[in-house]
Amino acid sequence: MTQVLEVHEGDWETLGPEATEIRHAVFIEEQHVPQAEEWDGRDRDCIHFLARLDGRPVGTARLLPDAHIGRVAVLAEARGLGIGVALMRAAIEAARRDGHPAVELAAQTHALPFYERLGFRTFGEAFMDAGIPHRNMHLSFTP
Repeated sequence: MTQVLEVHEGDWETLGPEATEIRHAVFIEEQHVPQAEEWDGRDRDCIHFLARLDGRPVGTARLLPDAHIGRVAVLAEARGLGIGVALMRAAIEAARRDGHPAVELAAQTHALPFYERLGFRTFGEAFMDAGIPHRNMHLSFTP
């Protein structure tokens, strides 16, 4: 049976309740990120993306006004189905549409290969964020 994947774009008021549940499950429960670090007060300023698989919310991401992509999260039971790629493509396209020349993100080091497959390149040294090792990554839209 074919599953239907849809990625919705919207504001925090519209997508926030479902995105909150996903981020809580992935970051706070699974990865033990402190709540104070997860809820940074920037969500209302961002464009949000919500992936639904057969109508069920399973993934989320956000695009900050400065073209940083963040809070990319997919529920454990939905990983490996292309949901993260679909969310990233939506965020990248929104940044292009809004006239940004590039996007950046801070990736957990275990996820570097995922972002590299999308064309991102690392820069700078590794650093800790919420007790998890990260690297900054960049994707330019110009050759």
